[in-house]
Amino acid sequence: MPVPFFRFYVFAAGLALCLPAVAQSPAAVELQAAKAASPIAFDIHIEAPEDIRLMLERNMDLQRYRLLEDLSDSEIQTLLLTAPQDIGDLVATLGYFSPQIQVQLQAAKPPLPRIVKIAVEPGARTTVRAVHLELQGPIAQDPKAGAQRNAVQDGWTLPESEYFSQERWDDAKQHALKQLVSERYAAARLLSSQADVDADAAYADLSVTLDSGPAYRIGSLEVEGVERYGDLLVRRLARLPAGKDYTASALVDAQKRLTDSGYYDSAYFSLDQSGDPDYATVRAQVKEAAMQKLVLGIGASTDSGARWSAEHTHNLVPGIGWRTVNKIAADRDTQTFTSDWTSQPGDNQWRWAASALVQQQHIAEIDVNTRRYRAGRFTTQADLDQSYYLQFERTQAVYREIDQSNANEALTVNYAFALRHFDSIPFPERGWGIGGELGVGSVLGADQEPYSRFLLNGRFYQPLERPGDSLFNRQRAGRMVYRAQVGAMIVDNANNVPFNQLFLTGGDTTVRGYKRDEIGVTHDGVLSAESGRYMVNASIEWQRPIVRAGILTDWESAVFVDTGAVANRTEEFSFKVGVGVGARWKSPIGPLQMDLAYGVATQAFRLHLNVGFVF
Repeated sequence: MPVPFFRFYVFAAGLALCLPAVAQSPAAVELQAAKAASPIAFDIHIEAPEDIRLMLERNMDLQRYRLLEDLSDSEIQTLLLTAPQDIGDLVATLGYFSPQIQVQLQAAKPPLPRIVKIAVEPGARTTVRAVHLELQGPIAQDPKAGAQRNAVQDGWTLPESEYFSQERWDDAKQHALKQLVSERYAAARLLSSQADVDADAAYADLSVTLDSGPAYRIGSLEVEGVERYGDLLVRRLARLPAGKDYTASALVDAQKRLTDSGYYDSAYFSLDQSGDPDYATVRAQVKEAAMQKLVLGIGASTDSGARWSAEHTHNLVPGIGWRTVNKIAADRDTQTFTSDWTSQPGDNQWRWAASALVQQQHIAEIDVNTRRYRAGRFTTQADLDQSYYLQFERTQAVYREIDQSNANEALTVNYAFALRHFDSIPFPERGWGIGGELGVGSVLGADQEPYSRFLLNGRFYQPLERPGDSLFNRQRAGRMVYRAQVGAMIVDNANNVPFNQLFLTGGDTTVRGYKRDEIGVTHDGVLSAESGRYMVNASIEWQRPIVRAGILTDWESAVFVDTGAVANRTEEFSFKVGVGVGARWKSPIGPLQMDLAYGVATQAFRLHLNVGFVF
C-alpha cells in the first residue's frame, strides 16, 4: 500500500530586533546620512503628470547610470544629449506625441549627488479617430460564425474617441485575437496592424486584419501520464465528445474537472493543430495524485472561532474502487466526524454515494447531538448539479436553560439541485444561479407523522454598465448582487421533527451583522436560537472594482444590506437587518470576502470573513 503523504498548515510571525545606535557628532551623522541615502552619480527629479512620471521612473535609460559614482560632469552631459529622445519615445507610448521636454544638470555640494532635473509638458493626448477591423479566412463566410464575428467587432476595446496608447493598442489587438482563438478558430493569427498617428492633430487611425484559419472540431482524446486510475476516468471526467466544436473554455473546464476531482495533481489539455481540423486530436497530460493523503488544518472564523481538522482520503478502496474521505473537525461550537464514500463516475456522469455524520453542536443555550446517514446518487456538470438520496437522521436537543431534552428521528427521500448560468466562476460579473432541496418523509417513533421540507435559494448578478461604454468603463462600473433564500417545513407538530431540519439563519453567508444561526423564532422582539418552520433571508450588495493609476486591481469595494427572519407562522416574521461595507479580493483560491456589518437588532458591529464561491 502506498505511504500516505502529509500536509501541514503552519502560520508564523516574525520579530524584528533593534540594536541601540552609537552616539556620533551631528556633522558625522549628517555626512553618513547623505552617503547612505545616495551612493549614486546623480539624482533625478521629474516634473510631469503622475502617469508620465511613473513611466519615466521605471523605464528611463538614465536610471541605469545613476549607480556609476565615478561619472564626470562631461560624461553626464553626454548622456543628457540622448535623454530627450528616450523620454519622448516613452511618453509616446502613453499617447503623447508632441511633448515639450527639458533636461538640466544641477550641481550640488559634495557629498550630496548632482541632480538631473527633467520637466515634461505632454501636450495634447492622441485619441482614436477611426478603426478598421477586418476578418479574413473561413470565418468571413461561415454562416455559423455570425455571432462570433459580431462579438469580435463589438468587443474591440480601443474604439473611436478613446485615448490612444501603445499598451492599449497592443491589448486591443490581443483581445480581438483571443476572441477568435478561444472559439473554433484555434489557429487564428494577426495578419497585419497599423496605427497611423498624426502628432500635430493628436489623432490616430487604426487598421487591423485578422486571419481566422480553419474551424476546428474535437476528435480523439490521447491521454499521457496515467498509472493508478487508468485513462477511462480521464475520459469520463473530461467530457469532450468527438465532433463537438472546439472552444478553449471546454479544454479549461476539462482540466478543472480533473484537478478538482482529487484524482489528479495537475492536468493539461492541448489541441493538435497539425491534423484534420474536422477531427483534431486533443492531448491530455496528467499527473496523478497519491492513492492516499492526510490533511491537517488549523484556522479561525468570526462565526466559530479557532478550529482544527484532520482528513484522510483513500482514492481507490481495494475491492470496490470507491473513494472514501474520513474527517474530524472541531471549533468552538461544533465537533464533527464525517465519512463519505463515492464511486467513480459512470458513462452518464452519475455516481453512487453513501455518507455518515456524527456531530455535537452548541447553539446558544441548546446542545444538539446528531446522527445522520445517507445513500443515493449525484452528478456534477458545468451548469447543473443534481442528487437524490435516502436519509435517516436522529437528533437530541438539550435545552440547558429549562433542563429539558427532546430526541427525534426521521426518514426522508430527498432531491437537490443547483442550476448555474454565470459568465465566469469563481469571479462572476453577470448571470444567475438557483438551487433547491426537497424532502418528503416521516417522523419515526411513537408519534409517526408525514412531513415535507423545501429550501430554495437564488443569486443574481446585474452589471451596471451603460450602452456604448468601453470595456474598461463597463468593468469599472461594478455590479449589483441580489441574493434570497426561502425555506419551509410542512408538518402538524414541529416538535417531533429532528432539530436540524427546522430553520435558523444569520452569519457570514446569510445575514451579516449577526452570529451564525443567531436569528431564530423571535419572542416579544427578542432574538433566540429557537429554530422555526419558516425562514426567509435576502441581501442586496453593490460591488465596484478599485482602480489605481487608471488600472483595474484585483480588489473591489462592497456596500450591502441584509435581512432575515425565522418564524413558526408566516404572519409572525420579525425581520432583522444588517448593514455594512466590505472588500473583495480575487485571491488564487477564490474570492476573499471581508465585511464589517452592523446588526440593527443587536446594535453591535461584527467582522465577517469568507473565502470561495459556492453555488
